Amino acid sequence: MLFKLSFKNIRKSFKDYMIYFLTLILGVAIFYVFNALDSQQAMLAVSSSTKGIMKLMVSMLSGVSVGVAFVLGFLIIYANNFLIKRRKKEFAVYMTLGMGKSGVSKILFGETVMIGCISLGIGLLIGVFASQFMSILVAKMFEADMTAFVFTVSGDAVIKTMIYFGIMYLIVILFNTAMLSKYQLIDLLHAKRKVEKSRLKNSYFAVLVFLLASLFLSYAYYSVTIDYSRLSESKIMIMIGIGCVTTYLIFWSLSGFLLKLVQKAGRVYLRGLNAFILRQLNSNVNTSVFSMTIICLLFFVTICVLSAGFSVTSSLKKQLTALTPVDINIYKSLDWPEEGHTPEQIEDSGLSVSETLDRLGIDKELFKEDWVETTIYAAPEYTVEKFLGTFAEKAAAKFPRMIFSTVEDIMGISEYNMLAERYGLPVYTLEEGKYIELCDFDDIAAIRNEALLAGTKVEIGNYTLEPQYTECQYGFVNISNLHSNSGITLVPDEVIEAELGKALGREKSFFAADYRAETREGKAKAEETILSIDGTQMAEAGLECDLDAMSKIAIYESSIGLATIATFIAIYLGIIFLIAGAALLALKELSESADNKERYQILHKIGVDKKMQNHALLWQMGIFFGFPMFLAVIHSIFGIQFAQNVLSVMYRKEDMIDMILVTAAILVLIYGIYFIATYTGCKRIIEER
Repeated sequence: MLFKLSFKNIRKSFKDYMIYFLTLILGVAIFYVFNALDSQQAMLAVSSSTKGIMKLMVSMLSGVSVGVAFVLGFLIIYANNFLIKRRKKEFAVYMTLGMGKSGVSKILFGETVMIGCISLGIGLLIGVFASQFMSILVAKMFEADMTAFVFTVSGDAVIKTMIYFGIMYLIVILFNTAMLSKYQLIDLLHAKRKVEKSRLKNSYFAVLVFLLASLFLSYAYYSVTIDYSRLSESKIMIMIGIGCVTTYLIFWSLSGFLLKLVQKAGRVYLRGLNAFILRQLNSNVNTSVFSMTIICLLFFVTICVLSAGFSVTSSLKKQLTALTPVDINIYKSLDWPEEGHTPEQIEDSGLSVSETLDRLGIDKELFKEDWVETTIYAAPEYTVEKFLGTFAEKAAAKFPRMIFSTVEDIMGISEYNMLAERYGLPVYTLEEGKYIELCDFDDIAAIRNEALLAGTKVEIGNYTLEPQYTECQYGFVNISNLHSNSGITLVPDEVIEAELGKALGREKSFFAADYRAETREGKAKAEETILSIDGTQMAEAGLECDLDAMSKIAIYESSIGLATIATFIAIYLGIIFLIAGAALLALKELSESADNKERYQILHKIGVDKKMQNHALLWQMGIFFGFPMFLAVIHSIFGIQFAQNVLSVMYRKEDMIDMILVTAAILVLIYGIYFIATYTGCKRIIEER
């Protein structure tokens, strides 16, 4: 009988459970989707290194899922608390009719089990279909072959989802039982008359708190953006703490003076139902300062992680296209002494990369005819410290791990231009007695620019060269996933010819080429031939020097893989935090509507028509939903700039407007769903006579 009563209660109160169901179903679906990614990875035709990265991604997402489970568990308990509050009078009726607390607990137990089964079933069904699209997205991001793709259901993800949510529902059952044991019948009967206490605040003190909070918050904004270079790890934590505390104080102070501020604008306050709307809104904010702070911070994290996550992937793809203009770089040490050796002790130290490949019997038909080979030089006296001069101390403070005794790379202008033409980079013309400094690592380039602006001269043997430009020029030699060229000095060809073997030594032979093969499989096979060269093969050819190589395929696989992991974790956490924040707001508003039902009935009795009541409710909800989102957006403006500064070490600052628009679309979609569902629920509660 109790089970039947539970079933009837759910069917009768389905609209009350709508937000609860929506949150549970979305939570289950998202949890399954991100834990089912391993179900397709075995089907996708990818390289062994990519499979390793995919396994790492699945492992990291599994770890993140533990934290997500805690967030969802808290949210379910909070939502359940709202439903208990909404039904106190119903429970009082049961107890008045002779049902004990154990009987009421059994009804709630039955309802929780049924809600759990329904939400798990629908959520898993949605998750199974959504995971197929997620698998296609994974395949696209990893550039995998989809020929073996099939519709799959991840048994492990289903079991994990059922276990995690089963534990959550068990905690809810225990929570319900504990809650009911504390209630007395008189409390349940008079529940509607009890509302949260709203303590009045001194409006002048509230204004003072608001101004101080705004001042400290502005300082935090300044520190993480304009004064970013002086931030240490401890100071970052302090700024985070200031942000959290000031967010709370802003909401606390607004509830103390905002109403009185609007009251002074009599025409606005007394127009229509504005007085009623503002008093209701003030009461809502006053009784939910802490929860609005948490919600605001959740939205802030959501906007930042989604924008940064999408931006990393977008920036990386653009960067990889620009920084990998050829399929492979091969390089080899030349006459420059290796550790523990002198050039005379290494017989093959004078051989270039192409000559070494010939000695190894590697057919250069593997490469297209337009391969380029250049030489990088070095001068013992020309080091990083020598170039920076008085600016070396500043560089040491900013880059404590930088080795300033390292010799600078030097290239002849003709050889570099030959490589630059092959890469599609700018070529340069050197004036007599001048040099050009190439650097694409922005932070190091900024310090080198100071040295160039000061007119730093470069001395190589009998030549003293002056800077042709007061800023570093763009260019690089090695293909990479990052802008990592920290400095290459281009000098006139006559300097190389005159000083080679004297002030200059040949440091490295550099070979850049595209594979002749056009297909991915063909390129991978050609690359295997190069990368399989080992010490045994070198020794059999009578060679001592090692060949090193960097390939476009390897760079893409590692870089795209790591970016994909970051993006998926950002999407996972961002959506969960957004759902949590929106659900908390929705439940708070539904709870307030249940408590304020009588006030809307009074409006009805004094002649306020239904349209005006609905308009008042819409405005009240819009402002209440807008408060935390508005402050979160302001936080995010500076948070995204901070994220850009952090990521600029690896990626150049890109215009994030497209990624912010994508994030905004996700926010509007999910936030809009909850807002509409909440407005519909509140309107129905108020209209119940």
